[in-house]
Amino acid sequence: MLHPHRSLLRSTCIFLGLTGLSAAVRADDPAYELPKFATYSAQVANQTPVATFAMPVSALRFEPRVDVQARNLAEGQADVTIRGGVFENTGFKFGAVSLFDPQTGHYFAEIPVAPAMLLSPRVLTGADNALAGFNAEVGTVAYGWRPIEQRGEAAVAFGDYATNRQSLYQGLVLPDRHDGQTVAADLNLSRSESDGSVPFGDHNFRRAAGRVQLQGAQSQTDFFAGTQHKFFGWPNLYTPFGFNETEDLHTTLYMFNHRASLSADDFWQIGAYYRRNYDDYEFNRAVPGASNPFQHTTHVRAVSLEGHLTEGDYAADFSFQAMRDNLQSTSLTAGRFNTRDYYKATFVPERQYAAAAGALTLRAGASFDDTNRDKSALSPILEALLVRPDGTRFDLQYTETTQVPTYTALNSNATAGLFRGNPNLGRETSRNLEAGVSFKRAGWTVETAVFYRWDDQLTDWTFTRGVTARTANAVDIGILGVEIVATRKTPRYDVVLGYTFLDKTADYGAATIDASFYALNFAKHRLTAAVTARLGGGLEVRLDNEFRIQEPNLLRTIGGDHAVLSSAGLYYLPPRLRGVELSVLVENLWDSSFQEVPAVPASRRQYSVGAAYRW
Repeated sequence: MLHPHRSLLRSTCIFLGLTGLSAAVRADDPAYELPKFATYSAQVANQTPVATFAMPVSALRFEPRVDVQARNLAEGQADVTIRGGVFENTGFKFGAVSLFDPQTGHYFAEIPVAPAMLLSPRVLTGADNALAGFNAEVGTVAYGWRPIEQRGEAAVAFGDYATNRQSLYQGLVLPDRHDGQTVAADLNLSRSESDGSVPFGDHNFRRAAGRVQLQGAQSQTDFFAGTQHKFFGWPNLYTPFGFNETEDLHTTLYMFNHRASLSADDFWQIGAYYRRNYDDYEFNRAVPGASNPFQHTTHVRAVSLEGHLTEGDYAADFSFQAMRDNLQSTSLTAGRFNTRDYYKATFVPERQYAAAAGALTLRAGASFDDTNRDKSALSPILEALLVRPDGTRFDLQYTETTQVPTYTALNSNATAGLFRGNPNLGRETSRNLEAGVSFKRAGWTVETAVFYRWDDQLTDWTFTRGVTARTANAVDIGILGVEIVATRKTPRYDVVLGYTFLDKTADYGAATIDASFYALNFAKHRLTAAVTARLGGGLEVRLDNEFRIQEPNLLRTIGGDHAVLSSAGLYYLPPRLRGVELSVLVENLWDSSFQEVPAVPASRRQYSVGAAYRW
């Protein structure tokens, strides 16, 4: 394995060199007229993973504001964290509704939606998350439904470790309008399998997803249905005790969303969904059912309404979501309940002022959270935003958000077993004070934020020497953070640079711990660099890079606390074969052994070659 600093230097030299090469491409190069590469996120370079088909989590792997901590591959099991939170502090939102898995945040990203059906994700933090998030204290990854176009795509790829993947997407728009609306539909079928980059790291994934869409002049209505089956294995998948573990997940999702645009800024939308997730976890795949069968089924139903309305110098944001869940489990039986109703209502009025210094917007409102099992909470949302005539934005805000723990923490046996819970865990509260500046200079768009967050009674999973289990403990944490994202896009190249600094102080009260799996598993310094270089003649190089200095952790036994992670892609779009794309992809370019989740072995370097045809 390369020394981390040499790896970083090599990554930097490669992408800077490619950027320089791309600058030599003539603006009238015929490559610019070729079909565009499928873009699922504007913040990363490589849109398609190496070992499997693209999922919503795929485009977050190198997102500057998101830290994806993967087991096996990100599309296998990934904890998605934002601003130093834990995996259960991050929500996923589609249109008006926020998805949820009441068993555990490990399954929040189990979403059987094809990225081709979605707009590029937005990462909501601070006041935006307080307004639009649901049971997610720190951040929300928000997707909009992409308008359907008459187009299609078929793709195949093959790689080492017997890896192969295939996917088909077709969008259809009917030529005739009905009651002033266009009827459209799209369908995605995908599958992949691999022996895995380490022994017992195999996977077998399948997804089928479809939509019917009504498109009006100022409205869009989507009806979605999808199902996904994922089997995968990995050593130490969830426990640090040296066993080969497996997951078998079946997820079904039905969604409805209607959005109406009233003006450039004003809108309202409603949505509803039903989600069923079945999980069969094996602690020891050689002895199925050992140490207690872990089989769980969750059902979630939700409805939501949100919007933004303006009247002169006044405006208001509003949102409401109601949700009901149900858990059926062979092992999560020690708690006080296995069903729960959730409610959240938010109203944030604002006043706009025009002055020579710029446009000033003041927002002051609150969110009300409640369940039929927990105490309710009223959380303030305060923000002042100044936009100067040159477009520079200054933002100051204070927000509070809350959430309640999932059933794995609440209903696991507190005194025995591999996962030890606490039925008395209560509502968690997060208070966030933040200042930000964003501006454009010399072709660059720069966004910065400095924040301090107090997370009280956060549910963490901890490890203690001599105890063969992980234990749910409440912790109070103070987090100081800095975020910087700089973007430059030209006809010849795109560059997205990110930097995050985090510092934490934690108080576990009377609990005795030796290590934290999640709350104290964070990068003190994290740099990302996504580079796309269009070299001409149909050639394109895409590089995603991450360098991180991790907080030391007793459980991290291999790979050290410094890491360089890179994903590279070489794409060729033959000018004479319009619609054809050939690719060579490499994941974990430097073959890093860094453990993203402590005690969980890293995926090794993987290659794949692929072909796609778009019509």
